[in-house]
Amino acid sequence: MEHHAPRSIHIKLLLLLVLVMTPLAIAYALTDEKSETLDEADSAYMALHYQKADSLYNSLIPSVPDSAVLYWKLARLNICMAEAIPPKEREKQMPFYTKAVEYGQKAVQIDSTNASAHTWLAAALAVKADKIGSKAKLRRAAQIKRQLDKALELNPNDDVAWSLLGSYNFEVSNIGWFSRFMGSTFVGQMPKGSREEAEKDFKKAISLNPRVIRHYHELAKLYLEEGRKKDALNLLLVAENKPVLMKSDIRRLDEIRELIRKLKKKVKD
Repeated sequence: MEHHAPRSIHIKLLLLLVLVMTPLAIAYALTDEKSETLDEADSAYMALHYQKADSLYNSLIPSVPDSAVLYWKLARLNICMAEAIPPKEREKQMPFYTKAVEYGQKAVQIDSTNASAHTWLAAALAVKADKIGSKAKLRRAAQIKRQLDKALELNPNDDVAWSLLGSYNFEVSNIGWFSRFMGSTFVGQMPKGSREEAEKDFKKAISLNPRVIRHYHELAKLYLEEGRKKDALNLLLVAENKPVLMKSDIRRLDEIRELIRKLKKKVKD
């Protein structure tokens, strides 16, 4: 009996450990499953299968409602889905932009230290304001700038944030003195920015991620406004050979090729 007692106790302890550890094992299994679903959604997004990505991301919301990563990726996806719609169909775009803003705000609310959450909230605010009009741009300018500054404070190597900051500074530089006066009357303090800053921002974005068509295209448009046709053409020729990373890149490439065709007639070596 003396030998059986320890064995009995040992068996009971093993059973207890199994019972205690089983919920943990299940929890880890679920975590792995969620991770696999997120990876699958990311792969669908990268493959430009936006509807599939949207379905997979949304399927995770009930089980991981407090994931800032999930929400900023949903914000990014909704922007991309909106941008895939022809610009003239603004009414179809707006619901996606609205959801993108909501998802971006949720991401920042969940984790204010997540740089991408701030980046994609800024992007959502910017593209939605761009479709609403000039006054909306002015009202949201300070909010967009705050989000971009925070994103770059948290992650100085965020090429998307740098590119968006370039667009912000370029946009602000185009506000004339009368618009500034009228804007300050109705909006408050006017935003500040310059083309010099915008150029630096776009160049920084290109240096951090030379694969993104947007970075080159936006800088080329700045050069065109400054009359720097040869510089713009050189950039566009590089951009033409970059990979399509989102559906809106297809439209950008069409614009880029048309600009190249026109500029080649005007620019002489």
